[in-house]
Amino acid sequence: MQKKIRIIGGGLAGSEAALQFAKRGWQVDLYEMRPKRMTPAHSTDKLGELVCSNSLKSSLLTTASGLLKAELRLLGSELLKIADEVRVPAGNALAVDRDLFSEKVTERILQESMIKVHNEEVKELGDEPTILATGPLTSDAMSSVLNNLVGQDDLHFYDAIAPIISAESINREIVYRKSRYDKGTADYLNCPFTKEEYLRFVDALLEGEIYMGKSFEGELLQKNIQFYENCTPVEELAKRGKDTLRFGVMRPVGLELPDTGRRPYAVIQLRSENNDETAFNLVGCQTMMTQDSQRKVFRMIPGLESAEFYRYGSIHRNSYINAPLLLNRDLSLKTKKNVYIAGQLSGVEGYVESIASGLLVSLIITERLDYLPNTTIIGQLWERLTNTDGKEFTPQNANYGLLPPLEVKVSSKAERKETFAKRAIQSLEEALER
Repeated sequence: MQKKIRIIGGGLAGSEAALQFAKRGWQVDLYEMRPKRMTPAHSTDKLGELVCSNSLKSSLLTTASGLLKAELRLLGSELLKIADEVRVPAGNALAVDRDLFSEKVTERILQESMIKVHNEEVKELGDEPTILATGPLTSDAMSSVLNNLVGQDDLHFYDAIAPIISAESINREIVYRKSRYDKGTADYLNCPFTKEEYLRFVDALLEGEIYMGKSFEGELLQKNIQFYENCTPVEELAKRGKDTLRFGVMRPVGLELPDTGRRPYAVIQLRSENNDETAFNLVGCQTMMTQDSQRKVFRMIPGLESAEFYRYGSIHRNSYINAPLLLNRDLSLKTKKNVYIAGQLSGVEGYVESIASGLLVSLIITERLDYLPNTTIIGQLWERLTNTDGKEFTPQNANYGLLPPLEVKVSSKAERKETFAKRAIQSLEEALER
């Protein structure tokens, strides 16, 4: 009998899962409501669209994100292969041309004979095996279905995205190309601040007008809103103190000025959106300011006085479930065991983590996977989604804090991370052999 699966949601998790099932001979019905029904954050009808950044973070094994990528490659991730095909220069990070990436993902899926794509909104869950990977912007109709199943309201937090500007509008007499500490290739452009420029910029951020045009954004004035830390708006970070930004996303260390060799007081980096370098992302400048305020404030950045905005920053609500209370070990709902939850809806946070979730649930169903080493990032993400420890559940991303302590004492921080990575890769390779 032909094995079949229904996947609802054509984002990173849903697309990865669809390709995994198809290459194992399963018939896949993939449902994506766009373009018939768009979301507040998406702009195309393509599968696997990257909404926020075009970066899948570091590829270095000494970073948790780099280690997770290495684990996913061992497990046969299809989307990482596509990401490698369309990567753009970004130092040690895996950044992609976001348009080419979603085009390639869509092309791969449409060419797969075992996958049938349905561009329609799903408003009910039947009895067939189903993966719900509708993402952080799950439609109201499906959110209502899910709430009825689990008996509680969705949890949620807020994400902000950064602006993208035209390369031609960047003043190259001020902005300079350099990688931090001159490591690798110089893939980033740097906007240097003097102390006076920095303080004026921070003051402007604090005075910027917040956009309150959407109903869920209106909640920001009425509730104690939780932001995911890596996507906290730059103006919210500025509220934590005058020096917060220059010791964080605007830190200047290793980015000395090429003509004088002196370190700027602060730096904002620009990352290319494509290989042609026609557009650049303002790294760390995710925001919920109005477009008028963005034009005023971000044009105060040295070298961006005439910045032309291809995309303004914005904020959107992300939904996720209280996974440890609601999911079985196989990531199915306790109240409806034929429905599996994947992607950011399950409570993982980040592009690579979403890919990992889609890959994981496909292996659980097709290969009856019931174990991954607890020394791996993906193993610990699985554990965090299905094992409640009595603590309040918050979205999980790849970080070395998930991993158990090393068996040997290592004093150097860099050596400790290398040891974590070697242990994880070795344990996963051994598990796959078994």
